[in-house]
Amino acid sequence: MMEELAAMRSMKGTTTGSNLFTEEHETEQSDIGYHTAVRWLSLGKVLKRVWDLKAEIREFCEKKGKDIPELSDEDWMADFAFAVDVTAMMNELNTKLQGKGLFVHEMHSLVKAFMRKMQFLSSQLESNTLTHMQTLKEVPPSADHLRRYSSMLGALHDEFSRRFEDLRTIEDEMHMISYPFTCSVDNAPSDVQLELIDLQSDAVLAEHFKSGSLLDFYSSLKEENFPNMRRHAQKMLVLFGSTYICGDKHSTMKFTKSRYRSSLTDDHLSAVLRISTSYIQPDFDALVKAQQRLDFSH
Repeated sequence: MMEELAAMRSMKGTTTGSNLFTEEHETEQSDIGYHTAVRWLSLGKVLKRVWDLKAEIREFCEKKGKDIPELSDEDWMADFAFAVDVTAMMNELNTKLQGKGLFVHEMHSLVKAFMRKMQFLSSQLESNTLTHMQTLKEVPPSADHLRRYSSMLGALHDEFSRRFEDLRTIEDEMHMISYPFTCSVDNAPSDVQLELIDLQSDAVLAEHFKSGSLLDFYSSLKEENFPNMRRHAQKMLVLFGSTYICGDKHSTMKFTKSRYRSSLTDDHLSAVLRISTSYIQPDFDALVKAQQRLDFSH
């Protein structure tokens, strides 16, 4: 993998090298892209692009006297194909986890699905089934390769299991909050069991749950009737993905702090960021009335 990335940096290191490669091969893959060690999404894209252009890259490097022997090594190419497939699946998970408005139970479901996929693919490789390994099918790999790749997918599953071990301790509670009308009362915390029975017996609340968001639903529960359910919901719903929020604020900040805004203060920037990234609708009528009252007092 590192050899390929080094070759790409060498090819793209100058405008001449990059343009020559594109012009000589007239490929649909107009740009290979860069990768940095902290950007796993870019790594997956670069590996896939290199795989698609491997013949053109080999020919171009040979002309320039920079042969890449790994591209002619069957064992190395099998490993490379496996890496392309695995990083593509990890990219898919990474992209989903960066989605907008995700709570912990939704992110946990995505991670569990990925772990199950790793187990499933590991067992498929053991039986020489490559249905879902599209790049690896092109090689094809030997029996020794498949055993090693199966073991690696198993190790990847175990690593994910270790890293997300803490979430297993609150799995029942996450399920209760996300599916309050179908969860088992017996598995619920003792302080909410009676409230949960009341909740599951209320047809109006059940209909409200189907038509709205979790936040709206739990906000609508009356404090005097469901105090413990509201408390558990608050504890779970404050666990949310922040990647989208951080990216959104960073993009807004870059747009706001342009060279034409030289007099922008930190307070002004903070106010702009808060307004532009908040989903709370201002009550303009109340704000106008308050301003009018202040004007009349002068």
